[in-house]
Amino acid sequence: MTDEYDLPGPPGDVTVEPAVPDDRLDVLRILDAAMLETDADAVDDRIAAGDVLVARSTRTGGVVGALVAVRPASDRLHVDAVAVRRARRGRGIGSALVAAAVDRGKSDPAIEAVTARFDADLRAFYEALGFTIRSEEAAGDAADRGSDRLDGKLSVGGRESA
Repeated sequence: MTDEYDLPGPPGDVTVEPAVPDDRLDVLRILDAAMLETDADAVDDRIAAGDVLVARSTRTGGVVGALVAVRPASDRLHVDAVAVRRARRGRGIGSALVAAAVDRGKSDPAIEAVTARFDADLRAFYEALGFTIRSEEAAGDAADRGSDRLDGKLSVGGRESA
């Protein structure tokens, strides 16, 4: 359960909120600048479903970070992509975006876990947010064996999911 972790809020000059259709281009640009593969149609679908979060500057109103979540199973919310503008990195915006996704998972009674797949150099980032980490090989993902990608999972529901 996540109750033992204090999930971070956004920095004082940033709000985290669900993306609206007008945020689409900003979300795609931020993800592209982070070299994350993104399907524009999938982002549109996720915005419509309420599963894209943006970090917005309170000063300018501009989008400074974005998170796209998917629902690969009815009981799981998966962080598919998270990125922050280069000039704003290292200030807690990415952590606040993931924490907001975890809060969304906690508020949805159907969601048992929030998951993420990420590069090994992000291990400490996800561990600090309370995720349990395992390698893809340990998770049994034969498609990516030998990669340095990790899987993270944070249980948010009343029972542990597989």
